[in-house]
Amino acid sequence: MTRSGAPTGLLIVGTGRMGALVDAHAGAAGFRVVGRIDRRTADAPDIFERRRWPDAEVAIDFTTPDAAAGNLPRLAAMGIDLVIGTTGWQAHEAVVRRAAEASGIGVVSAANFSPGVALFAHLAAEAGRRFAELPAYGAWLHEQHHAAKRDAPSGTALMLAAAMRASGYPHAIDIACTRAGQIPGTHTVGFDGPAETVTLTHTTRDRATFAHGALAAARWVRGRRGWFGMADVLGLGSLPPSSPHTPHTQGAGA
Repeated sequence: MTRSGAPTGLLIVGTGRMGALVDAHAGAAGFRVVGRIDRRTADAPDIFERRRWPDAEVAIDFTTPDAAAGNLPRLAAMGIDLVIGTTGWQAHEAVVRRAAEASGIGVVSAANFSPGVALFAHLAAEAGRRFAELPAYGAWLHEQHHAAKRDAPSGTALMLAAAMRASGYPHAIDIACTRAGQIPGTHTVGFDGPAETVTLTHTTRDRATFAHGALAAARWVRGRRGWFGMADVLGLGSLPPSSPHTPHTQGAGA
């Protein structure tokens, strides 16, 4: 909601599985969907002109890496706050950051918008920091997703590994991937020693959690300037000693 109590104007970019979930839950979260951009409309000559979307206050992008690479700088230039759920576009991140800074907008970018995953990353980072002092324990990360998921490892798996690295874990992290059936997403971080194994697991039971997280980010970023991640949205602080907010591959909880 805006300060006046009116629903916040939301522009949905990408109407696939995640875009549809955002659309379905937007109203209950205090948003009014003022427009949708997808493959059928993306080539319209005025699609990225501000006058086309006068009531849009924030945009949520769940598209593909190729589409996002072209969309994001133009969305930023429109002066609309952004929530970026697409991953795999990071080669163009400098362009998007410059456009965001020039427009004075706020941006939340994350490899995974699940609040539980954001906290899980902090737990993985702390585990990595502790096990760094125990070289006899080897680290591994196993992620499972549905058969249609195209990236492997997922952006979330790479984010978790980056969190462990950022905390000071210096040893090898073996990453394995499973793609089968309709698995919505399971990530396990493990440490195996001579006589014991320690594991941390996050399992997603409903993809709606990603939509709820993206909408929470869209609500939080209104009125802010700068580049943020889900840890900022949830008030978790930075991962020690730094926060790997930048995603790496397509996924975003898709």
